[in-house]
Amino acid sequence: MTDDVSRNERIKEASDYLRGTLAEGLRDEITGAIVEDDQQLVKFHGMYLQDDRDLRPERAKKRMEKAFAFMMRVRMPGGVLAPAQWLALDEVARTYANGTMRLTTRQTVQLHGIIKSNVKATMRAIDAVLLNSIAACGDVNRNVMCNPNPYQSRAHAAALDLARAISDHLTPRTPAYREIWLDGERIVGGEEEVVEPIYGKTYLPRKFKIVVAVPPSNDVDIFAHDLGFIAILGEGGDVLGWNVTVGGGMGMSHGEPETYPRTAEVMGFCETKHALAIAEAVVTVQRDWGDRKNRKHARLKYTIEDRGLDAFRAEVERRAGITLSPAKPFTFTSTGDRYGWSEGADGRAHLTLFVQNGRLADRPGAAQLSALRKIAQVHNGDFRITPNQNLIVANVPADKQKEVHWLATEAGLLAPWSGLRRNSMACVALPTCGLALAESERYLPDLIDALAERLAAHGLADDDIVIRMTGCPNGCARPYLAEIGLVGKGPGRYNLYLGAAFDGSRLNKLYVEDVDHAGIIAALDPIYAAYAAGRQKGERFGDFCIRAGFVAATGNGRDFHANVGGQPTQ
Repeated sequence: MTDDVSRNERIKEASDYLRGTLAEGLRDEITGAIVEDDQQLVKFHGMYLQDDRDLRPERAKKRMEKAFAFMMRVRMPGGVLAPAQWLALDEVARTYANGTMRLTTRQTVQLHGIIKSNVKATMRAIDAVLLNSIAACGDVNRNVMCNPNPYQSRAHAAALDLARAISDHLTPRTPAYREIWLDGERIVGGEEEVVEPIYGKTYLPRKFKIVVAVPPSNDVDIFAHDLGFIAILGEGGDVLGWNVTVGGGMGMSHGEPETYPRTAEVMGFCETKHALAIAEAVVTVQRDWGDRKNRKHARLKYTIEDRGLDAFRAEVERRAGITLSPAKPFTFTSTGDRYGWSEGADGRAHLTLFVQNGRLADRPGAAQLSALRKIAQVHNGDFRITPNQNLIVANVPADKQKEVHWLATEAGLLAPWSGLRRNSMACVALPTCGLALAESERYLPDLIDALAERLAAHGLADDDIVIRMTGCPNGCARPYLAEIGLVGKGPGRYNLYLGAAFDGSRLNKLYVEDVDHAGIIAALDPIYAAYAAGRQKGERFGDFCIRAGFVAATGNGRDFHANVGGQPTQ
């Protein structure tokens, strides 16, 4: 390894395939933390070491260690859980975590507040129901997303099959996970000596995200991800193959214009039998071409910006031994979820619930975690987490639908009347995320209350408008693809972005910088008024913001920061 690689690259190289000193650190009872290098390695095992930032001042006064605990992410391609698995995670949340479950924008579950002495017990509990957390974080392919309901059509079933196949193919092979967390227990048949045929000893330069979409729904936000597969359907509804997208990514840093979000480009079309080979080739090209010196420049989006799509495609084709065909036509119409009941096969149906910002807890008047536990106890279908932080109770037989509906209603899990709230997402941010500059999950509901009041005043209460908020510019809730995007700048202050496409195909543009609660409302209210008075038939809010001159249409990649802001035309 050369001398000018980033520190993380050296940590990975010296880790003995992700072992580091994690086993020793777990036995250290003096601290609730682990050493700094292991804090990077533990991400590959699906965990982040965090602390409760609300408690920092008081603990500092008392000269106490920070309130350290682990956040654990479960790996579940396509977001699918059997009732027994849901019940196991619910029990872990109540026994070892902070009593809540959080559904993420990557179609999985996060468990917060697991202290170090409970990590192994947590791992054993999820392993007992055939779940794990390996590769849910870190410089590897993370949880593979797809449309969450395969019962809608054969195409949706094919999407889940592909998501699972990609996930299995790209899972790290190191036995370190089982050795450290499960006391060396081996899966049936044992495991071979460590070889990482796809990742190599230092894995990828940065995290990698893959999604599978079935038009016309872009619920997975395919253009936000490193690699995507868009189903192309024949006349009978069967999948003919997949358009392949590459080079999307949401993260950037404030004040650093060389960092930016980017929407993916369509690279070509492949048949289903070639999809795994293409996925592996894309990953290995990024493994070898990605920037290992500067982590802020290490995502695939920068590789493609620097090398060009044509050169990248040629190398992928060479490694896969496959020539991609020209991309085929497709159309997306939205990025949101279809709430309420939808009919499935064999008299079964699926109920899509609204989970505000993905957080499930028992609160006064809304015992959501308990309600879903009761549903899991009577339900013989499955649970499916959506990419929008919501939940589908799937494959419900006719004789259970009334009971499931009643339990969900009592817990306040049905979709709200507000079109803005129905299309909202927020990252966790404070108090547990170490990167957060401002509130997000805890603040967005109150902001939506205020904004929904102004929308109602203009007759827009039911209009579907996409709003997303993050506590920092890293983009975990994909704010740069929201018609209204809010990105934390500092305590109580946000950058306001407008003008993304409702179908997720266009980034938004910075409209006003560094505003507080009152400033956000003051900035948006006249735009709501103009939209109500001047929109064209079928025109979406983001499109109107551009046509009316509030913001310029954004460019992609390096052009994202150009022509910032705008003024309404007269």
